[in-house]
Amino acid sequence: MVRYHRYHQPRKSATESIKDEESQNLVLDCSTSAYYKRTRPKLLSFLLLITFLSCCYVFAPLFLGSSFPLSLLYSPATENDVNRDGVGVNDSTCSSVSAGTICCDRSGYRSDVCVMKGDIRTHSTSSSVFLYNSRSTSNVSRNIEEELQHEKIKPYTRKWETSVMDTIDELNLVSKKVNLGSVGSCDVQHDVPAVFFSNGGYTGNAYHELNDGIIPLYITSQHFNKKVVFVILEYHSWWIMKYGDILSRLSDFPAIDFRGDNRTHCFPEAIVGLRIHDELTVDSALMRGNKSITDFRNLLDQAYWPRIRGLIQDEERKAQEKLREQVSSSPLSETSQQQYIRQQVQENPMKKPKLVILSRSGSRAITNENLLVEMAKEIGFLVQVLKPDRTTELAKIYRNLNASDVMIGVHGAAMTHFLFLRPGSVFIQVVPLGTAWAAETYYGEPARKLGLKYIGYEIHPRESSLYGKYDKNDPILRDPTSINKKGWEYTKKIYLDSQKVILDLRRFRKRLHRAYEYTLSKSKLSLQHQPM
Repeated sequence: MVRYHRYHQPRKSATESIKDEESQNLVLDCSTSAYYKRTRPKLLSFLLLITFLSCCYVFAPLFLGSSFPLSLLYSPATENDVNRDGVGVNDSTCSSVSAGTICCDRSGYRSDVCVMKGDIRTHSTSSSVFLYNSRSTSNVSRNIEEELQHEKIKPYTRKWETSVMDTIDELNLVSKKVNLGSVGSCDVQHDVPAVFFSNGGYTGNAYHELNDGIIPLYITSQHFNKKVVFVILEYHSWWIMKYGDILSRLSDFPAIDFRGDNRTHCFPEAIVGLRIHDELTVDSALMRGNKSITDFRNLLDQAYWPRIRGLIQDEERKAQEKLREQVSSSPLSETSQQQYIRQQVQENPMKKPKLVILSRSGSRAITNENLLVEMAKEIGFLVQVLKPDRTTELAKIYRNLNASDVMIGVHGAAMTHFLFLRPGSVFIQVVPLGTAWAAETYYGEPARKLGLKYIGYEIHPRESSLYGKYDKNDPILRDPTSINKKGWEYTKKIYLDSQKVILDLRRFRKRLHRAYEYTLSKSKLSLQHQPM
């Protein structure tokens, strides 16, 4: 399940805010020195001011460090700068790394990312990745290894969440100066870069697998054009099987199990850790080539379509065989039979807009789902109830949602599958009590970024099973926000694990009918633009 508390940042105190304002106005403070305030001839004062400002500009990099960009002296930090990891492609702290060096960008709230270039070698038994620099020939008599830099990193995208980061394996990134030829040979020599990341943490949850793993992996590696090797800490064979279609679109090479493969793998370059932008999205402003979440969605199409095409062909073949059996005993001529078969196979699926209901069992299930199905059919939808579980092949889920016009589901990790909808489709999220903020933040806003028509249906207290357990004036029903403020354990126990939904079908019908009309109007518009 999605951890609701995972992205609350503490507000700055008044004292901290004052400090921030002082640091952001550093250049201005340089101009307000004591001598400037004294009475002096205007020309002399002006010359002294110009001289002092020039000194500030020239010597600021020396005091602030060579990696500190001067532009930060003039630009106060914004909320987005804090919330989203990464900066513009050309402005990144580690956008340009010299050979033989390690550069770590730890400015992100969600993840750390380190970049290494040179003679890079894995050493899994010590949880290390070494970067070797050869000592000059004049110093070959010194038969010792000199450590130049040592960085530690946990390559997982939930940096702010201490509880889960405590479970993530840590990597040592060590740069050493050694004598030429004193380092052992490589067991496996790669001529392409590596990307190191962890599959620990919340892996096993659909939301976290995509938000914390797959999308950040796309963000970090897509510019390599598949010429990259993935090195995985906490490697899971089932994860490789589940996301193999996507991984094959990001890399031409098999992934490496860092713990399970004790061989020395050598790389010319490595990125350790994944970049992440926001919830289930790709920020084009931070991407090379202005890639966006739509480009990620196109990659899903490329990944799953070969398998989907095979599924469709198998089903069409079976459907044709069944139809032949049905019409073989009829008095129709052979030509009429063939025309009837083609008409049934090709035209029937296009008659009604398709609606898929992602069904839940247990907590947050829609108890009157059968009545919802009947109502949707009455409105005019072709309805399919989908109950995916951890063993359901993603290509099959993708095939059903990609072919649908509307998706309905109750807030939860399965809503992550809105990424499988075609842009322009309708996504109706049923929002139980106590989940409004999370539903909008984790699914509503990202769905709009993908180009979906998003409808959030916040249930009334009477539509919750909690209505029968608590007094109608209880804060649990009337003020869920106050309950959520008590902590994650309250949200989980009350609103996520102990609540079911009884839809007010008369009220919900309005949203469903609106979705139907929108789908029809979109279809008509599409037909008008088709070439004759």
